Amino acid sequence: MARPSSFICTDGRVLSVNDQVAVALRRLSSGESLLSIGVSFGMNQSMVSQITWRFVEAMEECGLHHLRWPSTETEVQNIKSKFEKIRGLPNCCGAIDTTHIIMCMTSVDPSNDVWLDQEKKHSMVLQAIVDPDMRFRDIVTGWPGCMGEPLILKNSGFSKLCEGGQRLSGKQIELSKGSKVREYIVGDMGFPLLPWLITPYQGKGVSSAKSEFNKRHFATRMVAQRALVRLKNMWKIIQGEMWRPAKHRLPRIILVCCLLHNILIDLEDDIQDEMPLSHLHDSGYKQQVCMEGDENGAMLRDRLCQYVTGNQNIV
Repeated sequence: MARPSSFICTDGRVLSVNDQVAVALRRLSSGESLLSIGVSFGMNQSMVSQITWRFVEAMEECGLHHLRWPSTETEVQNIKSKFEKIRGLPNCCGAIDTTHIIMCMTSVDPSNDVWLDQEKKHSMVLQAIVDPDMRFRDIVTGWPGCMGEPLILKNSGFSKLCEGGQRLSGKQIELSKGSKVREYIVGDMGFPLLPWLITPYQGKGVSSAKSEFNKRHFATRMVAQRALVRLKNMWKIIQGEMWRPAKHRLPRIILVCCLLHNILIDLEDDIQDEMPLSHLHDSGYKQQVCMEGDENGAMLRDRLCQYVTGNQNIV
């Protein structure tokens, strides 16, 4: 499907489409410099860059169907069932988390200050919602590191769909007589507690029932953290510190890395069999805490807590 090209190596060989894909995958997966990859393939830096961007454009044009919200009832039910098998949370549709893509930028230019995050690093944020197989189902990227999780979530298309009743609006399930639970996703305490986003109980000295719920909640949302670890480990171009990246191009690189991450899972590649042991995808970053809480979200969390712990008195 590629457009005709005339990429020629230093030995005079014309690069096939497969050769070009190999160059792009090497660039994205290794994180090596354009110079290093050029030496490996017998081409100059400019050609490596051009080929990589042709690949990125092709993926944007032809590969977006690999990252989508489940569209059939069978798909949704399969996701809910797998989440419930982790630690018993019913009707859960996803786990949400964010990670920082570090950028090396000059501090002389004051316009770069907007990219400074809470750890005084220049970064871009990736927000991801993940299914139980560590497949990305929804992503948002491009926002500067200074923006917190609540604001990025609020400005996301996913949040707008949820607030408008167009997402996480499927079947409710009855836990007990008069106690129903809607569809929701789970996230850490950096996110606000919402009717469709369940966060852990906060504070010291929570009851044993709430502590047990928090443990189950943590185990369930761990899949999002591990997915982000795998993303950065597999596609090392976004793992380290990117040297003065073009800020309008970086979100496109992140998107394509997420698409490739999903394609490997879809292919059931052998390399996907082992779950990453680590869940630290944002080394050096402190856990942020959001104190925002919605009453309906709190009621849903209490119902879930009572159900999974079997304890009606959770105070």
